[in-house]
Amino acid sequence: MSDTPILEICIDSVASAIAAEQGGAARVELCQNLFEGGTTPSMGTVYHALQRVGIKVNVIIRPRGGDFLYSEDEFAVMQHDIVTLKEMGINGVVIGMLNADGTIDIERSSQLIELARPLEVTYHRAFDVTADPFRGLNDIIGLGVERLLTSGQEPSVLEGVELIAELVRRAGDDIIIMPGAGITEKNLPRIIRETGAKEFHVTGSAPVQSKMEFRNERCFMGKALYPPEFSLKVTNPDKIRTYCGILAGSN
Repeated sequence: MSDTPILEICIDSVASAIAAEQGGAARVELCQNLFEGGTTPSMGTVYHALQRVGIKVNVIIRPRGGDFLYSEDEFAVMQHDIVTLKEMGINGVVIGMLNADGTIDIERSSQLIELARPLEVTYHRAFDVTADPFRGLNDIIGLGVERLLTSGQEPSVLEGVELIAELVRRAGDDIIIMPGAGITEKNLPRIIRETGAKEFHVTGSAPVQSKMEFRNERCFMGKALYPPEFSLKVTNPDKIRTYCGILAGSN
């Protein structure tokens, strides 16, 4: 396992993929619906991201927001998406499935991993809502995936830092433990120091105003929470450069 720290950027657009590469990131996790924790992006988004950047593009395989207990139809969708995305030339997939009792769904996860190979496989934050993190870690190691994305079963990495450090210790060289959720330029040095992790998952986004001149602000396309119609969150290359500088200085 390399000692060089790796920065992965969670993104939801081609523009953010380009910005992540400009900022020096090694890899992106391409999603849509980041408000829901990320769902599988459109095939068009994946295709054009692959055309526009040279860094590694991993894609989340998650048919909806909410929990990680999937129906047979949803599982079939996940299988089909993996086959299609693999043919497109992505670097890896990001998966996670649970049983109703909060354990890792080993059987169906194994089927997805087999479909994905030889691509990289990351197990995502479904792990963070497992009933027993150490049993979950052992199960995920047994699946043979490359890495586990986790916030330490807390809302943010800072709150879960003690568990993450213990996961890193227990994992050894069997799997990469990648902290993600709530990492900022200010807390990244502490997270590096206290977890011992070598890969880090961040967003690094900033608001970008819409170029629309006419705006009907009485009408919203979303529901209830009304996300802003005339502002987008896009990865900021300067923020990514800052993160990369912090990682380089820690090595």
